[in-house]
Amino acid sequence: MPNLLIRDVPDPIRTQIQRERKRRLMSQNAYLVSVLSEAVENQKGRSLFDQIDDSDQSDQSVVRTEVKYSVPFTFIDLFSGIGGMRLGLESVGGKCLFSCEVDPHAQKTYHAWFGENPAGDVTELTKKSDIPPHDVLAAGFPCQPFSLAGVSKKNSLGREHGFKDRTQGTLFFHLATIIELHRPPVVLLENVKNLRSHNKGDTWKTIAGTLDDLDYEIFSDVIDASSWVPQHRERVLIVGFDRKEFGNAPPFRFAELPDGPQPQLRDILEESPDPKYTLTDHLWQYLQDYAERHRQKGNGFGCSVADPSGITRTLSARYYKDGSEVLIPQGKKKNPRRLTPREAGRLMGFPEHLIDRMLRCPQVVSDTQAYKQFGNAVVPAVIESVAKQIVEVMHWQLLSKNKNGCLLKR
Repeated sequence: MPNLLIRDVPDPIRTQIQRERKRRLMSQNAYLVSVLSEAVENQKGRSLFDQIDDSDQSDQSVVRTEVKYSVPFTFIDLFSGIGGMRLGLESVGGKCLFSCEVDPHAQKTYHAWFGENPAGDVTELTKKSDIPPHDVLAAGFPCQPFSLAGVSKKNSLGREHGFKDRTQGTLFFHLATIIELHRPPVVLLENVKNLRSHNKGDTWKTIAGTLDDLDYEIFSDVIDASSWVPQHRERVLIVGFDRKEFGNAPPFRFAELPDGPQPQLRDILEESPDPKYTLTDHLWQYLQDYAERHRQKGNGFGCSVADPSGITRTLSARYYKDGSEVLIPQGKKKNPRRLTPREAGRLMGFPEHLIDRMLRCPQVVSDTQAYKQFGNAVVPAVIESVAKQIVEVMHWQLLSKNKNGCLLKR
C-alpha cells in the first residue's frame, strides 16, 4: 500500500517524504495518512489565527497562558544535546531546520530520535551559509567565565570592544556571533541556575549586556521543573526578541506554573528493575560514611535516598559514577538502588517511545552515556511552556505588522 501511494511522484518529493516520516518517528504509511488528514482539515477554512478574540488584540500587556492558535515557525537547535529543546519547540508548531552538538554519543541519540546528524562544532559555523534562515535560535549553551576588560583601554590599543572583546575565547562568543550574523527574530537560551551568580555575577552581566548590545529585549526567569516531573531542577531560561522586529516592549511573560498535584517519584519507577542497579554493600557504606563526614562539618553534601511520594534532587551528568544524588529505597533488608536509565529518562520527562529507541539499541548508547545525556538534558515540558508564550508574542507581532517573505522578518 505505501509504495502504491508514492510510486509516481518525483524523486525529490519521495526523498522529502522519507526524511519527514523519519523525523516524526512514523511509518511511511502513517506519515502519508497524517499529511492527507491535515490537508483535508485545512480545506475546512481554518486560518492561521483561529480562535482569535478581537477584544484582546489591543491589549499588549496581557499574554494568555494557553496557545489557542498556531503560528508556524522555524528554529535551529544549537548545543542541542539529545534534543530536549527541540521537542519542546516542536510541540507548539516549530520546525527544526538545523542542529549542532559536538558530543559524538549525544549525536547518536539525536540521530536515532530525529533521523538527522547534528553538525559537530559550533565554533566552525563561521559563514552565514552554514546555517539556514530561521525564526528562533534555541541554545542550551555551556556556562564559562568571562574576562571583563575596559573599553577605553581596548580603544587605545586599537582592538575591538563590546561583546567581541568581552566574550572572546568562550563558546558564548561564537553563539553571539551567530546571533549577530543571522539576526533571528527570537532567541531562546537555557543554562544552569547559578549562571546569574557565576564568576561573581560577571558572567550574567556579560551575557545580558551582550544581548542588549545586539538589540534584543531580554526576559529571564529561573524555572523549577518539579511542576512537570518529580525532580527539583532549576534552570535559567532567557528569551530575547529583536527590537527591530518586536519593538522595545514585546508583551512576553513567563507562564504561571501548572495547577494540580505535583508529580511523584513513584509514578516513573519500574516495577521490576534489574538487580544490577542495587548498590553493593561496599558502595552503600562508603556513601553513608561520606555523607556523615560532611554532616559533621556542617555541609549538605552526600547521598540522598529519595521519598517515592515526593520528588528527587537534581539529576546530574555525573550520576553514572555512584548515583548518590538520587537513590531509590528498597526496604530495610535491601540496599538502595540507582535509577535505571529508563527511569532517568522518565525523570526528565522524555517520551517513552524515544527512551525505548535509545535503550533497545546498545550500539546507540550505553547505560553510562544514557545517564550523562539525561543528566545534561533539559526537561521538554519546561521548554514547551516557554515556547507557548513565545508563540503568543509571535501572534501579536503578526497582527501588528505587515509581513513579506520570512514569517517574522520584513
